[in-house]
Amino acid sequence: MPKKVALITGASSGIGKEIAKIHATRGGGLVVVARREESLAQLKNELESKYDVQVKIIVKDLSAPQAALEIYNEVKEAGIEIDYLINNAGFGGQGLFHERALEDDIQMIQVNITVLTELTRLFIEDFIKRDAGKILNVSSTAALMPGPLQAVYYATKAYVTSFSNALSGEMKNTNKNITITALMPGAIKTEFAKTAGLDKTSMFAKTACPTKVAEDAYEGMLAGKLNVFSGLSGVQRMFLGLMKFMPKKAMMNSVYKMQMPR
Repeated sequence: MPKKVALITGASSGIGKEIAKIHATRGGGLVVVARREESLAQLKNELESKYDVQVKIIVKDLSAPQAALEIYNEVKEAGIEIDYLINNAGFGGQGLFHERALEDDIQMIQVNITVLTELTRLFIEDFIKRDAGKILNVSSTAALMPGPLQAVYYATKAYVTSFSNALSGEMKNTNKNITITALMPGAIKTEFAKTAGLDKTSMFAKTACPTKVAEDAYEGMLAGKLNVFSGLSGVQRMFLGLMKFMPKKAMMNSVYKMQMPR
């Protein structure tokens, strides 16, 4: 595979798919990971034919306990050197915590937190040995507040941002050529909202284009930015700006209302 190979989880749709396209336009190789083999095969065919790049697909259910290690081992066995690790996979789910299926939330923690952490740990060691590498972890503006009706999802994104920022701080003091960036998007027009049961809420009444968010994310990663905010509507920007002045109970009440079906 050529230099500057990116591994992208959740690459079959949404932001992950758009980042894959952007990377391919730069001539970079790809390892794309998702559950849907047909979607990955279509992406591989499209990118290889349009941009003359090499694309390896890994079909993997990231909610499985050994998923991260299996991905890492498959990449190593193929002799592929990863330059950019893009932890994009993740999902949410609406509802009262005590009424939601516990298994669904445990799987959410596995995908949004555990696999992201494991892949980061596995690949960052290789980056440190080479003193080069970039990591992009897809978080959310949800990381900035508690999220009634999406309690676990918001908490997982708070972890992703805190974890990413902490690693960035470590690398700045030890391995300056390795950067970790957290993407903090607002509501985006992807399959996420429908899958999470949020497509009929005021929060997703106005959504951003995933292509623009992917561009901001990719450029931010290359620049080694700490956090990249993208895809925020005027209302969302205003709400985030007011958060620091709002009593927490009032803020949570607002979030709760925004996540109720219209």
